[in-house]
Amino acid sequence: MALSKKLLSRDEVVVRHMRTHVKVLLWRVLLEVVVLVAAVAGSVLAPQSWRPWGLVALWALAAVVSLPLLLLPWLRWYTDTYTITTRRVITRSGILRRTGHDLPLSRISDVQQDKDLNDRFFGCGTLILQTSSDDPLLLRDVPHVEAVQVEIANLLFNDVQGAVQGAADLAPRR
Repeated sequence: MALSKKLLSRDEVVVRHMRTHVKVLLWRVLLEVVVLVAAVAGSVLAPQSWRPWGLVALWALAAVVSLPLLLLPWLRWYTDTYTITTRRVITRSGILRRTGHDLPLSRISDVQQDKDLNDRFFGCGTLILQTSSDDPLLLRDVPHVEAVQVEIANLLFNDVQGAVQGAADLAPRR
């Protein structure tokens, strides 16, 4: 869900729009594979007397298990976004009820990153945006956290062109 252009002020440019790192879904995907393998094994090994309604019940159970296991976390991941513009940092989250936070760049006094071993393996981390009110904004599981930190630092030092250019230069190559 990209940020709508009508939510931007005049002369405001989106530097980076992102979701949390997909690693937050990794264990859920692996568990979903286990559920599907179990459902297939159950279908193959089911006695003939179970057919057809026993198989329908088995796959209905697999679908019911899959909903909270993978579908809802995926929707949560898909709808939670971080956006950095030339004037502010915007967070939006929620599936049915949307919540958001807009932090003007002028209120940021310090930009820190935190990466544990797991984050280093996946190339993400937590970005800590310290404000003058000592109420930091934590952006968790930010992909390419170093590049995002550099972009925000460039914006804080009024190097808008450097931040926009840095976003293009530091973007992952595919």
